[in-house]
Amino acid sequence: MKPAKLLILGGSGEAADLARALQGDARFDVTLSLAGRTSEPVALPGKLLTGGFGGAEGLAHVLAQEHFHLLVDATHPFAVHMKANAVEAGKIAGTKFLTIRRPPWVQREGDRWIMVESLEAAAVAIGEGPRRVFLTTGRMELAPFRAAPQHLYIVRSVEAPSPQELPPHVELITARGPFNVADERALIETHRIELIVTKNSGGAGAAAKLEAARALSLPVIMVTRPDLPEAPSVATVAEAVVWLERAHGSTSSA
Repeated sequence: MKPAKLLILGGSGEAADLARALQGDARFDVTLSLAGRTSEPVALPGKLLTGGFGGAEGLAHVLAQEHFHLLVDATHPFAVHMKANAVEAGKIAGTKFLTIRRPPWVQREGDRWIMVESLEAAAVAIGEGPRRVFLTTGRMELAPFRAAPQHLYIVRSVEAPSPQELPPHVELITARGPFNVADERALIETHRIELIVTKNSGGAGAAAKLEAARALSLPVIMVTRPDLPEAPSVATVAEAVVWLERAHGSTSSA
């Protein structure tokens, strides 16, 4: 029996964990798709596709042309356009589809969160007076903070951001996570950070900075989750594996 061809749309820890969970499973022929934003991604099991598809129709064409049986969207929680394209492509190609949507972070006692709905609103919420800001929105989304040039931004990323995106006053830290609470607390104290800006991505991999902020009573500007299209979804990789096993069974029967 031939394995079921699975395309995982990556860009999150869940995508990597799912690829690892299926390593050596002869029931699945796994291909992982990455946007290509990192020049040296972490090596993962399975085949690798990099670059965009050209919208929903382009992705649907790939699904049909390459005879993929299964599609799992494990992109970042804020990858709105990719998620919408995945839902539409699955419908066009008739491919069995699932999305992994990790739960958002929930404010806890001791947190000093300032909730905003966009990066532009986050830049405004920092305030007029100059502050030292730990900016953790991702290296591709720094441009909105050029509108608030009075602040010093500490930016940490796997690769250096494009100079055109950067606010005028920046300290760059090149590092790859995950980071623990002790790491984050040391960074906050060493760089005399007064405030953190982040997106509500959820998950354990990036939560340490929130724990450190809570311990230090540091304010956090939190960008809320965008609205996402309705789709069959699970919250964890383990649930995705169960879904894939069931989908494989029905695919084999068909």
